[in-house]
Amino acid sequence: MTEMRALIQQSATSKTLTLTKTPRPTPAQDEHLIHVKACSPCAGELLWPANFPPPNQRTLIPCPDVAGMVISAPADSPFKPGDCVYARTNYIRPGNACDYATAPTDELARMPQGMSFVQAAAVPVSAQTAWQLLLVQTFGELDWEEAKQVWGGKRVLVTAASGGVGMWVVQLARLLGAEVIGTAGGNMGIVKELGAEVLDYRTTNLREWAGQEKVDVVVDCIGGKSLRDAWWTVKDEGVVVSIFQAPLMVKPEEFEGENVKDLFFVMQPVGQQLEEITKLIEEGACRGMVDSVWPLEQYEEAFRRLDTGHAKGKIAFDLELN
Repeated sequence: MTEMRALIQQSATSKTLTLTKTPRPTPAQDEHLIHVKACSPCAGELLWPANFPPPNQRTLIPCPDVAGMVISAPADSPFKPGDCVYARTNYIRPGNACDYATAPTDELARMPQGMSFVQAAAVPVSAQTAWQLLLVQTFGELDWEEAKQVWGGKRVLVTAASGGVGMWVVQLARLLGAEVIGTAGGNMGIVKELGAEVLDYRTTNLREWAGQEKVDVVVDCIGGKSLRDAWWTVKDEGVVVSIFQAPLMVKPEEFEGENVKDLFFVMQPVGQQLEEITKLIEEGACRGMVDSVWPLEQYEEAFRRLDTGHAKGKIAFDLELN
């Protein structure tokens, strides 16, 4: 069997990575074989195998985001050999920090025209998380026009708004007609550029800032102190939703808001949602952002950059770089 490069986490309890040779995967009958051109890691993902063990034992390859070219496809697939696709692939399979990966039809989407593989690899997990937060989870499943009716005029606070997911929440919420306020530190300019009011989390007391002008929805992308402080900003009947942890875990004991809904969820890959995001990118309505690009061989430096928590957008591996 043909070998390929693969970045492998040595064990679920170790963050040690090794770039090695391993057999190229054989796709199942309902899967595509993808020649990986670029991939992107997620913050904290090397802790996932220990904290959230995969349902079936598998090779621990990081990077759930992938962009590449179809090599082979199921007979009934809309994607054919040679097509450029991207995806956030399911956690039940190895990730995509390797030369070849597999994915079923329902995870894949057509890559936006005019976008490089590296740019595309920076989109799926962040954009789909924001999409599901705004159009599936917070107020139930909505189509785009319904979501505009629901979100239009709402006041929304986004924590870590300059991060990978935060930037997509800002963009999509703004497109849906919401007034968006984002917290950020050194990357405040990016949040302003995307059309949100920006608060410096290092100097702003959110309890004092909120006063009588509270928000309808808190969207938390970072958890911990930021999420705890953000509770003070939500009005009665509002919503606190987090992609990091259950909001009740850090709810202030003295918080007296009434009928505030709290929600935590983990995104699931849905190719059709990513197709809608492709259309928005091609229309110029929103965009991803790449912090830095690395050859796979420089994985240690790339993950160190990721672990700083100060990346402006997504870290990406270009598998065609040496």
